[in-house]
Amino acid sequence: MVTTNATTIDEYIAGFPDNIQQILNQIRATIKEAAPEAQEAIKYAMPTFVLNGNLVHFAAFKNHIGFYPAPVGIEAFKEQLSGYKGAKGSVQFPLDKPMPLKLITDIVKFRVKEALAQAKKKK
Repeated sequence: MVTTNATTIDEYIAGFPDNIQQILNQIRATIKEAAPEAQEAIKYAMPTFVLNGNLVHFAAFKNHIGFYPAPVGIEAFKEQLSGYKGAKGSVQFPLDKPMPLKLITDIVKFRVKEALAQAKKKK
């Protein structure tokens, strides 16, 4: 799996086996639906959605999908995320369990509201 040189999310996803590609495509579609105005990018060698700054990142690893909605996104959903491993700004969704797409949607929508509010403050 060589994905560090990917310049698009399509290239990134193509670097993984089919079963992982399916999961990554599901997550990508879920984020797109929750944040239709966000732009796609690769940042920190990870698929990233940008809306007035980085909105969320995600990445595939050997045993999990890393999801990075910033510390504020983790904090706001602390209870729902309590069953997963994680850190200040990240959570790990195990590959051997169904992806919590509804939870991902809720977190992304929260981050969109936050990004739009921050953009208004700057104006």
